[in-house]
Amino acid sequence: MAANKAFKKVKKSLQEAGVRFVRILWCDNANIIRGKAVHIEMLSHYFDYGVGISVGQQGIPVMYDTVIPETGLSPVGEIRLVPDWFSFTPLPYAPSHARVMGNMVLNGSPWALCPRNFLVRMIEAARREGLEIKAAFENEFYLLRQTSEGIIPADSTVFASTQAMDIHREIIDEIVEALIAQKIPVEQYYPESGPGQQEISMRYTDALRAADWQISFRETVRAIAHHHNLTASFLPKIFPDAAGSGCHIHLSLWRNGQNILPDPQDICGVSQIGQAFIAGILDHLPALMTLTTPSTNSYRRIRPHSWSGAFRCWGLDNREAAVRVPSNPGFNGSSHFELKTVDASANPYLALGAVIAAGLDGVQRSLKPGNPVAQDPGHLPIEERHANGIDLLPQSLGEALDCLKQNNILLNALNPDLSQAFLAVRQAEWSAMKDWELEAEVKLLLEKY
Repeated sequence: MAANKAFKKVKKSLQEAGVRFVRILWCDNANIIRGKAVHIEMLSHYFDYGVGISVGQQGIPVMYDTVIPETGLSPVGEIRLVPDWFSFTPLPYAPSHARVMGNMVLNGSPWALCPRNFLVRMIEAARREGLEIKAAFENEFYLLRQTSEGIIPADSTVFASTQAMDIHREIIDEIVEALIAQKIPVEQYYPESGPGQQEISMRYTDALRAADWQISFRETVRAIAHHHNLTASFLPKIFPDAAGSGCHIHLSLWRNGQNILPDPQDICGVSQIGQAFIAGILDHLPALMTLTTPSTNSYRRIRPHSWSGAFRCWGLDNREAAVRVPSNPGFNGSSHFELKTVDASANPYLALGAVIAAGLDGVQRSLKPGNPVAQDPGHLPIEERHANGIDLLPQSLGEALDCLKQNNILLNALNPDLSQAFLAVRQAEWSAMKDWELEAEVKLLLEKY
């Protein structure tokens, strides 16, 4: 009876909004956002149990729609993509459609290979430690024009240029209004360093909603750019001589409604438990990068002196450190920290879930993050870096994959089935693209991310 009442309420709101199709979305191991759309007149048949998709969908790489055998998956078998109606929202940029995030379900239970359920499991693991995780994804992306000579930036301006704000005011306003209409609060906007590059930051929220918002953000930006005859791309490195695009994760730790990260008397204004969480991330970061910077293209961005977090260290307001603690005047300590070694080729559920798993391991083992670094670590002598545990992070997906294959904490957190499928997909991508030039990567990946 309750389910029938909920369905009638949803259907009525859809009819009033003029919605014809409800898109049920999932994000696969290659971070391709996919979906199936159900017409509202048929919605009653799918409201509770969702739509069917092949188990093989979690074994497909970015290059083509073919299942990688090493994932242990095949075209045989089906799971249900069940809507999480709490994530439901009409789409302001596609008025006849609405969106809802899907959970992968097998025989009535969460499927072991569901990325969204992995994040839910890590949120529960944090809760068992008495912690609530709040997070935000901070996206950089390019606005590009298709010309007869190829892709070019939509402007030629520099960082924070007000001229760029004027050039792109209409499209940025439309993006922001569409996000707000989807109840996604926007904090800041400014043109980034690269020509045509933009940054729009979302407000922090609970971890699952933050990952859902990241999917919605990518969908919204790309759709509205298309309306303006532009291409929006979150690909980490598009142009060899222009800035790369990151997707930094901002995190804070909460307990009983209170932010427990700040401690004005401790190092960088971060509490002991916050330092242990950061230490766990740094300890696992070489392996973690397979999930936070998972494309071959990602490692063209992760370079010293490029503000991308290429070194395993942390520091106050240090944009070359992998973990930056922002200063916060007027706040009693540091309210949050930022993991910079992340980009939008990452499945947000897998990336954020793995970050939480790494941080919790640091808390459980009472790890220390080492001394904060107060200068560009790339300018330190190698001997000094080694003495202080400041390592250059993996410089290729192949290196990161080797690290993850040996990291039992992250592999166990993922579970054997999910880790096998994810590793096989990313290994196939590395094997296929490791010798490609940037131009070939961009041609394949530009509009996928």
